[in-house]
Amino acid sequence: MGSHTRNVLTVKSIAASKAAKLRDGGGLYLVARGSGRYWIFSFTFAGARREMGLGPLHTVGLAEARQKAEEARMLIRQGQDPLAAKRESEASPKAVTFGAYADAFVDAAVKAGRWRDAKTEARWRNLLGKHAADIRAKAVGSIGIADVVTVLKPLWGEKQETAEKLREAIERVLDAAKVEGRRTGDNPAAWKGNLEHLLHKPNALLAEKHHAAMPHAEVPAFMKKLAEVSGVSARALELTILTAVRSGEARGAVWPEFDLEEKLWTIPAVRMKSGKEHRVPLSDQAAALLTKMKKQAVNDLVFPGVRDKRPLSDAALAKALKAAGGGVYTVHGFRSTFRDWTTEVAHAPREIAEAALAHAVGDAVERSYARSDALERRRQLMQQWADYCG
Repeated sequence: MGSHTRNVLTVKSIAASKAAKLRDGGGLYLVARGSGRYWIFSFTFAGARREMGLGPLHTVGLAEARQKAEEARMLIRQGQDPLAAKRESEASPKAVTFGAYADAFVDAAVKAGRWRDAKTEARWRNLLGKHAADIRAKAVGSIGIADVVTVLKPLWGEKQETAEKLREAIERVLDAAKVEGRRTGDNPAAWKGNLEHLLHKPNALLAEKHHAAMPHAEVPAFMKKLAEVSGVSARALELTILTAVRSGEARGAVWPEFDLEEKLWTIPAVRMKSGKEHRVPLSDQAAALLTKMKKQAVNDLVFPGVRDKRPLSDAALAKALKAAGGGVYTVHGFRSTFRDWTTEVAHAPREIAEAALAHAVGDAVERSYARSDALERRRQLMQQWADYCG
């Protein structure tokens, strides 16, 4: 078995075995010592092999041992030594404030390279610094539902997107604090079964407007109008719709990503929201559009902005959308339009549709599709979509 196999043991196999050392995978072992059996988590930190006791089998069951091992792995991923963290929490640490803990959380994320750009870091610092100002001086272990509501209330329904991002950020910080033993109990910033009963989402219609999607039946007529709108933005919007990519992926497209002979567009991992490379099969229509753009290329950008060497802005595509009479919808909404069409018109298998949108998919079968990314099946689907659009 490879070292990646995890969760090898079962309660039954443990009971049946007399072995001195049983391996569960991922560094978790059950070892016989004296008359008892104990859980050990073995790991490498700062280049040295270490072992950490997770407790005796008679008080710590298999599920709990796995959870403890996973919490330790999380600390290692954040660049922290789980043994030191354990000693610290056993010495019952001095109450650390929410503000200090939140700042350390962001520092650790930056250090571990968990965010792809400085913008994400700035957003987190702004949320936890400015918008959570009222609870920063409180001990991280004592933050309750009332505290969370206090900071969310002023933004709720006014700056809804900020409010929801703030709630999510607080939840993540408090989750990490719990893993490190600085908190116990449920997360007061959790939405499901918790804040949803206190803060109702604002009018669903307003929220819908956020990513309003054009019904797929309207797309063919809209594409006709869009073809008559001149300018680079209109072409970028056309490609976005034909390929069902996110607007930023089209706006940032550069010529080296395209193989027009093979009719394939390979978007590198750094430009993808998922952080994974995405291959987009190009329909005849998309390839024709790109061939035209190539003839007038001034630099590496497929859709150069007004300012030299800078891509188009998001607003430029929204403007083209409006010019073609689609002003009540959003650019991002076309991904939903495509998704609905795959189900209702193309009757495409879910995993192929999800792979086309570069969505992470669920079970093992779907993941094996995602690995092969089922390019030929997606090529047929994208051609079908382009024919429908045109």
